[in-house]
Amino acid sequence: MNTRIKLALAAFALGSASLPAAAHHSYSMFDMQRTVMLDATVVQFRWQNPHAFIRIVANVDGQEEEWSIEMTSPNNLIQEGWTRRTIRQGDKVQLYVHPLRSGAQGAAYQGIRLADGSTLGTVE
Repeated sequence: MNTRIKLALAAFALGSASLPAAAHHSYSMFDMQRTVMLDATVVQFRWQNPHAFIRIVANVDGQEEEWSIEMTSPNNLIQEGWTRRTIRQGDKVQLYVHPLRSGAQGAAYQGIRLADGSTLGTVE
């Protein structure tokens, strides 16, 4: 195989390997221009890399809905004041989120008002 073909194959392999990483960090699925406040009960809080998650049950228009809220990494959340014990199953919270464009019950985290009234993130 000549050098040109080897270089082309190597460039293609490197370029292909970086595609999943670039797609992973996209927030295009969320409506970042819109913020929704959810009165919610925490079902599960997953403190994990690359993103933490909160599963909640929220009252939306008189109906209970289960939502999954995507957060940033635990390292970034620590900078904001979070710990792995900030919220627990059963906690009543108000979450401020950017909803999925599709209308499904999912969103990107923006801020939270905890049961004691304290806040983290951006609460509008």
